Amino acid sequence: MQTLVGHVQWRRRIGRCPNRCSGIQSVPFDQVLGIAPYQQSSVELMRLGCLLALFVPFELAAWLLSQLSGLRVSDDSLWRWVQQYGEQAMRQEETAVENWQQGHSPQVEPLPEELAVKPLLLASDGVTVPLRPTVGTPAGKTRWREVKVALLARLSHRINRNGKRVTRLQRRRLVAVLGDMQTFQPRLQLEAIRQGIDSAPKVVWLSDGARGFWRLFEDCFAQLAVGILDFYHAAAHLWQAADAYQDGNPARTPQMWFERLRHQLRHGYVHRILTELRWLSRSPNTAASTKTVLKRVHNYFEKHREHVQYRQFKKQGLPIGSGMIESACKWLIQQRFKGVGMRWSEPGLNHLLALRVAWVNQRFDSLFSQQDLALPRISPNR
Repeated sequence: MQTLVGHVQWRRRIGRCPNRCSGIQSVPFDQVLGIAPYQQSSVELMRLGCLLALFVPFELAAWLLSQLSGLRVSDDSLWRWVQQYGEQAMRQEETAVENWQQGHSPQVEPLPEELAVKPLLLASDGVTVPLRPTVGTPAGKTRWREVKVALLARLSHRINRNGKRVTRLQRRRLVAVLGDMQTFQPRLQLEAIRQGIDSAPKVVWLSDGARGFWRLFEDCFAQLAVGILDFYHAAAHLWQAADAYQDGNPARTPQMWFERLRHQLRHGYVHRILTELRWLSRSPNTAASTKTVLKRVHNYFEKHREHVQYRQFKKQGLPIGSGMIESACKWLIQQRFKGVGMRWSEPGLNHLLALRVAWVNQRFDSLFSQQDLALPRISPNR
């Protein structure tokens, strides 16, 4: 373990006492590392501690670190290391965004030839996280904020054990921001350039019906990408229409009507759906409250007419469901930030989130590579 951490001592100066005695007291901290000023911990140890904290709570991460290294480190020390390197990761990304906005082109990540010819997928969604209402104390009512998440990956296919052709994601990259769309947008654009959006043979945008994400698509990617509305969110809007329109005809229950409309939607007959919704919304036999729902659903599908051509998308081998971005949200956010009883400060969440994103994007080790990993590093608390 000599390469991980050297002998640690805390030299504490004792002030002059009333009887005018003074001196230097040396207190060994070999058994408990990372909790006092003037401590020294190697970068390898801090890297391993931060890596463990990406996946499990700090207290458990500290215990695992002691089992792996034989060294006892407090969970408070792990928290401080995460704040230090998470802040570094955030600064690096902010600098990259600023450089790009000033006209400096980012470096495109090299791709193997077999992946460079695959379509590039951009999928987006949002997930809420619990925050503390007041800095420095867990007291008070939980505040819920949305983290906007984007997944970028190359699309390929494989044959599963049932002989079915299924979508496979390769070279996955994530963007995640606790903030508004103005903060999220340039980071997603920058990552898209890094992943070769300008040279990809096809670009696909996949999202649910959230207006903010579709405005982002229209503003930044509509000229480059094929937009796909998540099929299951589209089907949910059809159910709203079917549930609202109940004419009492036993031969056409809401469930039966919904299944027929969903079948038409899945197989490329959205024009039939629009015609039927338009006719029913104008019929004198339709109740006024039902007309409001039917018109809203009609306008929704009219707006997304080009984004619901699911038969055509499936023929091209493109996904029509947003399960991959929902899975990314669950892994990236829910599994680590929404455990039982968890509530976060905004800086604490941002720093850990930045490190988790860096790890997914294979940029985690570079945060530690600027220092000699064989040399001890002074604590930032010094």
